[in-house]
Amino acid sequence: MVKRESEKNMQPPEDGADSTLVYRRTETPAPGNQPARDRGIAPAVTPLVIGFTLLLLVITVLGLLSVRRMDDVSFQVRSLEQQHAARLSLLLQLRLALNRLDYEARSRQDAEAHKGLLPPFELKLRTAREEVNKLLALMEGPPLSQEAKWNQFRADLESYVQVTEDLRRYSLQGFAKFGIVDRELSDLFDDSNLAQQEVFQKSEALVQRATRTIRVWSIIALLAGFLVAAGTIWEVQRRFKQMHRSMDEASRERSFSNQMLEGMVSAVVAIDEYDRIRSANSGFFEIFPGASIGASVREKFADEDAMKMLEATLGSRVEKAVYYGRWVCKSAEQESLEKTFDVYASPLAIDGGHGQIVTLVDATEAAEAERTLRHSESLAAVGQATTQVAHEIRNPLGSIRLGVSMLRDSVPGDKDALRTITLVERAIDHLNKLVVDVTTFSRQKPLERSEVDLQDLINKSLDLIADRIKEKEITIEKRFDGQTFRGYWDADQLSQVFVNVIGNAVDASPQGAPVAIATQSVSADGIEGEASTTSKRLARITISDQGGGMDQATMERMFEPFFTTKKRGTGLGLAIVKQIVEQHDGRIAAESEVGKGSRFTIDLPL
Repeated sequence: MVKRESEKNMQPPEDGADSTLVYRRTETPAPGNQPARDRGIAPAVTPLVIGFTLLLLVITVLGLLSVRRMDDVSFQVRSLEQQHAARLSLLLQLRLALNRLDYEARSRQDAEAHKGLLPPFELKLRTAREEVNKLLALMEGPPLSQEAKWNQFRADLESYVQVTEDLRRYSLQGFAKFGIVDRELSDLFDDSNLAQQEVFQKSEALVQRATRTIRVWSIIALLAGFLVAAGTIWEVQRRFKQMHRSMDEASRERSFSNQMLEGMVSAVVAIDEYDRIRSANSGFFEIFPGASIGASVREKFADEDAMKMLEATLGSRVEKAVYYGRWVCKSAEQESLEKTFDVYASPLAIDGGHGQIVTLVDATEAAEAERTLRHSESLAAVGQATTQVAHEIRNPLGSIRLGVSMLRDSVPGDKDALRTITLVERAIDHLNKLVVDVTTFSRQKPLERSEVDLQDLINKSLDLIADRIKEKEITIEKRFDGQTFRGYWDADQLSQVFVNVIGNAVDASPQGAPVAIATQSVSADGIEGEASTTSKRLARITISDQGGGMDQATMERMFEPFFTTKKRGTGLGLAIVKQIVEQHDGRIAAESEVGKGSRFTIDLPL
């Protein structure tokens, strides 16, 4: 979001920093309300202006002299270093050229001694000799020609070069002359190292002298500054004490206000008459992360629901505290995440205008608790009514079933009558199952926990639906983890879960298609949407089929009570399954795609 440069000159808080309740007034008051201004210079300011002007002149002169002095020192030091670097570079070139000349001369001598093939025109040797001669020419001028060691080295080097021109002479004198030249060159390198230390010493001496000079000038400037400060310190101190008292009082007041506001759980924002944010606490920026001090509330800096909640308070200027009701805001990134807020507004005077303070009280937990309480009360009421209704229905059903059974015995040979009786019996069974499911769903049975072996429980559940599996010729593929899973669960209710889910998979699968059941251990950390678990490890049971799958609309409603896609289903099976799993502090989820089957995942805490 682009930050607006408003006439209020307000700055947004940095990311991660505590929001500060600060704004500055820069509006020009009305002409009739402008205070009278003293256009003259205050008496206490005059000596300050004169003194600081003099001090500035002294500092300027001191700076110019210091810069010139340091430039001179830098030039002298650089000159010494350049001279030493040039001499050292020449020595290195001489070392390289001398070694190359000696190597070529020795190579030629070895080839001659072994009657080998000599290089044509002695090109490499001549080239090496020319390089040495070029360097000899550099030593003829001052200051090297004025030093005895360099003159002696140059003479010996010339003699050695002449020796290399004659093969026979080189074989007799070459080694000895090279040794002399090599020792003299090493001595020159040693002298160069000593000269480098002398350069460092001279440079340090120059710097120390310049430092002493600049230090003297600095002392003079400090004395001048001390005189200026001594002449104004009394007046400044008196005014500083007054300002310090005022600042302390303002700081204490602001610190108290900030601590009180930041300590509030609710989000608080101050909005001026131009609908701009003038101040807010950290709770507000958590709800509106894109907001900033000075931004207009008409800009979009949060989700649509949150912006509508804030804009609802700006329809009219409030004259007293107003409650705008309870708002539910959904996150655009996570549609399942909802926040509930109680919205209040109260009048606020800002810079002579009519603003307002908006308070957003997070009522998510309270709303959830209210919904849970209403749901529990509804279930309790439904449970009581269901118990009574079930009792009233089961007695007639029993009588009807007995009467139908007697009719079946009385018409053994009438096929039409028997088909009618069979349909009546199916209707009685369906009605009885509906009564049982409604009773089970509306009256949550307390868990009777005991140590249960998961694989054994799944196998027993498969035995309960063995007839349905055999009827559709379904193959059950068990992919159990090697480890044993044991937990403190209600075996009977979990068996009802597995029978229902596996039975649905069998019903959804085509004739002869396999149904896969897998178990594994997973970590509770990082499972999105996980229910509150008391264990760090979970037993995960996955039940997959190869049926027709479910579309998105069915996926969204499959756990709703009385929702079913079966012709004779009650719509309570998966609702009861979800209820039982959540009673165990677990979770159940489903993945499905039309034409590719479905997969249910059940996580139970170990």
